[in-house]
Amino acid sequence: MRVTRLFLSAALLSTAIPMAPAFAVPALQAHRAVYDLTLNKASDRSGITGISGRMVYEFNGSPCEGYTVKFRFVTQIVTSDNTRLTDQQTTTFEDAEGKTFSFVTKSFVDQNLDKEVKGMATREPKGLKVDIDKPEKNTLELAATQFPTQHLVELIGKAERGENFYQTNLFDGSEDANKVMTTTVVVGKRTDADKLDPEAPALAKLATDKYWPVDIAYFDDTDKSGEEVPEYRISFKLHENGITRDLVMDYGDFSMTGKLVNLSLFDQAKPCPASK
Repeated sequence: MRVTRLFLSAALLSTAIPMAPAFAVPALQAHRAVYDLTLNKASDRSGITGISGRMVYEFNGSPCEGYTVKFRFVTQIVTSDNTRLTDQQTTTFEDAEGKTFSFVTKSFVDQNLDKEVKGMATREPKGLKVDIDKPEKNTLELAATQFPTQHLVELIGKAERGENFYQTNLFDGSEDANKVMTTTVVVGKRTDADKLDPEAPALAKLATDKYWPVDIAYFDDTDKSGEEVPEYRISFKLHENGITRDLVMDYGDFSMTGKLVNLSLFDQAKPCPASK
């Protein structure tokens, strides 16, 4: 079982969490969301008998200043042999035009630093340039792509237009920050809120808002094996302000759920100043 796969959800939920010209960007809500994580199912091959944990996702910014995401993903993984505590802490910044994306991720196992990845990606006319500072300096040239907030903006735009299936790509700096992921996105019909929804108390004043059910499959763009099997899948409920909830994260041999238990809404950024 690849423990690092537990660390991949950050960008999607920031994402799943999407930039185009400023006028086209929806009003993304600055917020802090806390999710309780539990094991959904696991195959015998995974060796996993239990998972519990918590995910904290904090989103701030504006279409004129850019977007900052702070993310923490803590899980206790129980197998037949042992119990392991994993802790990923990620901070990213995406500039307002979606041209640069800086990232730093520290991954801990049993409270010991296991890995640190730090760098910056820059969109260029012919592709993506990634300058990595840690774990060691390196420069990569990758295929043209977009960043997480761009990905979310695109998703909301297509959902609002009633488009229910499309394919796009994404760079989020996860794992070794050395590849672009191809994403296949399925968007369901906009759905009315359920009064008995268990996440309603955490949503508070947003509990009556409609949402779209979304399913995203992530494929390794560098995989030349010919197997069209996603690295992982994430399904969730998406609100028009960018908040995601009722998560199911499927890694093949096992899956887990993330239920929203606390939501703090921050003051929205002031409108961008008019260009001179």
